[in-house]
Amino acid sequence: MNLKRTIIISFFILLAGAAVTTLIFVTEPKAIREGATREAAMLVEVTGISSGSFHPSIVATGTVEPSQDIILSPKVSGEIIRLSPAFTPGGFVKKGQILLQIEKADYENILQMRKSDLHQAMADLELEMGRQEIAQMDYQLLDESISLENEALVLREPQLNAVKSRIEAAKAAVSQAELNLERTTIIAPFDAHVLDRNANVGSQVSPGNNIGRLVGMDDYWVIATVPLAKLRWLSFPDASHARGSEVRIRNQAGWKDGEYRTGYLYKLVGALDDQTRLARILVTVPDPFALQSENRGLPALIIGAFVETDILSDEITDVIRLNRDYVRKDETVWVLEDGKLQIRDVEIAFADAQYAYIAGGLEKDDQVVITNLSTVVNGVRLRVKEDSLPGQQSMPDPVGYN
Repeated sequence: MNLKRTIIISFFILLAGAAVTTLIFVTEPKAIREGATREAAMLVEVTGISSGSFHPSIVATGTVEPSQDIILSPKVSGEIIRLSPAFTPGGFVKKGQILLQIEKADYENILQMRKSDLHQAMADLELEMGRQEIAQMDYQLLDESISLENEALVLREPQLNAVKSRIEAAKAAVSQAELNLERTTIIAPFDAHVLDRNANVGSQVSPGNNIGRLVGMDDYWVIATVPLAKLRWLSFPDASHARGSEVRIRNQAGWKDGEYRTGYLYKLVGALDDQTRLARILVTVPDPFALQSENRGLPALIIGAFVETDILSDEITDVIRLNRDYVRKDETVWVLEDGKLQIRDVEIAFADAQYAYIAGGLEKDDQVVITNLSTVVNGVRLRVKEDSLPGQQSMPDPVGYN
C-alpha cells in the first residue's frame, strides 16, 4: 500500500510541474520589432589646408669630397734636408709656403757647369765671327763667280750655324739646370689642408714618389643623389644664376642637433649612380673648416663623412600644401562635405619629406579628414569632434625649410 501511494503522489507532482512549465511558456512576453536600426555617424577630426606658392625642400644623402685633391711628389731626386712644421697631417699651409727642401748642392754645381758651357759657346761665336770677316775679305779678293753652295762654304756659313746651335743648346741647358735647382724647394700650390705626409728629413726621394696629400681649403663638395623626376625643380649656376639652389648640410652622427652648414648646387653630374640609378649632383660648401669670421663656431666638414642635404627647390606656384599623412591610397584625400565623406582624387605636383603639394582635386576651403577610418565609402555620414577646429595649416618659414 505504501508503494502504491508513493507512486500516485509522485505522478501528481510531475503533472503539476508540467502544468506550471506550460503556463510559463504560454504567458512569457514577446519582443516586437518597432523599426529599422538607426545608423550612427562616425566621429572624426578635420583640418584646413594652405594654398599659395611654396619653396619645398628635397632631402638627399651624400658624401663629403674635396674639390681640390693632389698627391704631392718631387720632380727631382735627392735627400730631404728640411721640413716645414706645418707640413704634417692635419696642418694648414698657405699658397707658396715652403713645405720641404731637397739638398741643392748637386744642382747648383750642374748649373755652374751649364753656364760654363754657355760661356764657351759664346766665346766660340766670337772666334767664328772673326773667321767670318777674314772669309768675306778673301771672297772679295777672289775675282771668280762660284755657285751658291760653294759661296756658303767659302763664307763659313755652316760653321757659323753650328756655333749658333751650340749657343741655343747651352742656353736651354742653363734654363733646365735653373729649373731643377728651383724644384729642390717644394712649395704649396694653393691654400691647403695636409691630409698625409710620407717623407721625413733624411729621406731619399725621386720623381713620382708620393710624399704627401693636400686638399684645398676654399670649398668642399658634397656628392649627393636625387630622383630624376625632381631635377626640374632645381637650379644650377648658369648665365642667369650666379649661384645654384641653397642647400643645408647636416651630419646626424657627428654634429649637434640643429647644427648645419650652408652650401649651393654647383653641377649636375652627367651620369646616374650605378646602383641606385639616381641623378648625381655636386653641392659646393664654402669655407669647409669654418675659419672665416662669418662661419666661426660652425662644425667643420670631414672628407668621407656621410651627410644629409636639404635642397631648397624652385618655387611651386598656385598649389595646396597638405601633410603627406593625409594623402591616402592611390593619391586620394578624404574630405568632409555636407556631413558626409567624399574621397577625392588629387594631382600631386611635388612631394617632399613632410608635405604633398597638390595642383588639382582640392579647394582651399575644403575640410580634410585626418582621422583613420575603418569604413571608407563615399557618402558615409561623419560628425566632427567638438575640439577639432579646422583652420589653415601654418605657412612655411621664409626660406622654405621645414
